[in-house]
Amino acid sequence: MQWRDDGGKSRESTHALKRDADKALRELTAAKVTTGHYLDDAAGSMAFKAWFERWTGSQVWADNTRTNADQALASVPFQDRPVNKIRTSDVQAWVKELTERLEPSTISTRHGTIKSCFKAAVTDRLIHANPCDGVKLPRVRRKAAAMTIPSPAQVKGALDAAPAWFAGFVSVCAFAGLRLGEAAGLQLADIDFKARTITVARQIQGETVKTLKDVPPKHGSERVIYIPKGLVKLLAKHVEEVGVFGDEKWLFGYGGHVLSRHGAGAEWRKIRDATGLGEFTLHDLRHYYASGPIAAGCDVVTVQRALGHATPSITLDVYSHLWPSAEDKTRAAAAGLLADVLAA
Repeated sequence: MQWRDDGGKSRESTHALKRDADKALRELTAAKVTTGHYLDDAAGSMAFKAWFERWTGSQVWADNTRTNADQALASVPFQDRPVNKIRTSDVQAWVKELTERLEPSTISTRHGTIKSCFKAAVTDRLIHANPCDGVKLPRVRRKAAAMTIPSPAQVKGALDAAPAWFAGFVSVCAFAGLRLGEAAGLQLADIDFKARTITVARQIQGETVKTLKDVPPKHGSERVIYIPKGLVKLLAKHVEEVGVFGDEKWLFGYGGHVLSRHGAGAEWRKIRDATGLGEFTLHDLRHYYASGPIAAGCDVVTVQRALGHATPSITLDVYSHLWPSAEDKTRAAAAGLLADVLAA
């Protein structure tokens, strides 16, 4: 069978049986009708893993994004199969297998990565359709239902139980809303004790000490946070009693190293077990911080900037349930009217 590709180059394929040639012709014609282009079977015959590596190699990603992508690849059972031989049913079977051991949000993230990889294969004309389209994912719990926010008493209990070197770390998570990596990346120069601000200029990535890396904050997360006097005093106490270390004057660390995700999490679990905090995580302290300005009546843009979200829509997606509803505002307004009348 002979044909010319989109570049005008003469191509041909040989088949032992006529029915195989007819099938190849039908598939070639269908691809032309569907996409407007002929698809080269040879291009789509590379193993999915090989295509995935080529695709990820061209992406401009942060280290943790690449790590998550590698985890997604490692979980798929069709790594060695040709890209053009992977069907929607294969992807659906993979998703079903993941539901037995992973949270729906994690499955959604991994599926999104694999779907983007196949989308690139469609764009490069390796395949004419994305096998991830139409795959049913497990339902993700609503953020309002999944979110846990510790009480003031629980946060105080955590601070009281934290060792002196770690109490400041807990404080910037709870009272400045820093992400774990942002808190680990704080240096003395980032704290303006007079202006009462914290500048988020970097984050620490890496699960262990050996993999630690100082990188810029997430896109849109560079910010200046205005902090209360109480936090300024806590940080000043940390500098005076615990001190800083290294030429960069890092604020938080252990054994001469900045805190890794694993190290900070292990220390937090000790505090959690000692105080009966259940399943609260360090990230839940960020939720605790977010609830403060929202309860104080701050608008979404103010909260977005404080948390370092790239857009207000992200803030609303995560925390919209914490803002007073129209019904709450109506009741508050009516209560004010009632109070005026009764006072008169």
